[in-house]
Amino acid sequence: MELYTVETLSDRRYELLGAVTGSTVQSKNVFSDLGQNLKNIVGGELKAYTRMMESARETATQRMVDAARNMGADAVLGVRYTTSSIMAQAAEVLVYGTAVRYL
Repeated sequence: MELYTVETLSDRRYELLGAVTGSTVQSKNVFSDLGQNLKNIVGGELKAYTRMMESARETATQRMVDAARNMGADAVLGVRYTTSSIMAQAAEVLVYGTAVRYL
């Protein structure tokens, strides 16, 4: 599956199939939070959270790709990511775009 951040492809003919999304909500466990809180005091990258968000993006992207494949898509255009805090220890990652089929 081809994923593009651009809104259109000038070198390909395609039909629009519709919007596709993928999302996931991730949280860290209490023991991980303790270590990250200590790191937050002294500064630096919160690596456990970085890994968590990378995993969440991969999961959300795969769900969007699966949705596009189910529509018969060859690509997704205008791919965008957004995040939101669900609660103190949880975040949602949402990815969306427009599924297209090449002609």
